[in-house]
Amino acid sequence: MPTKLTVLSNGSLRVEGDFEIVDAQGTAYGLAGRERVTLCRCGLSKNKPFCDGSHKGHFEHNAEAFDLPAPKV
Repeated sequence: MPTKLTVLSNGSLRVEGDFEIVDAQGTAYGLAGRERVTLCRCGLSKNKPFCDGSHKGHFEHNAEAFDLPAPKV
C-alpha cells in the first residue's frame, strides 16, 4: 500500500501504508511493524512526534483540501 497522509480535523496527521519516520539526524523511530500511526500537530503530546490525544478541546482546524500555487522558480 502506498503511503497516505490524512489531515484530520481538530486533530493529528494519520500516516498509513509503507513508510518510515526518522528524527532530525536521520535515525528511524522503531514502529514495531505498525502500518498506521498518528503524528501530533498541536504540540501538546507527551509522546511527540506521535499523537496521544492531548489536543482534544485545545486545537481547532477544519481540514479541507485546497490547491497550492505553483512553486516559484
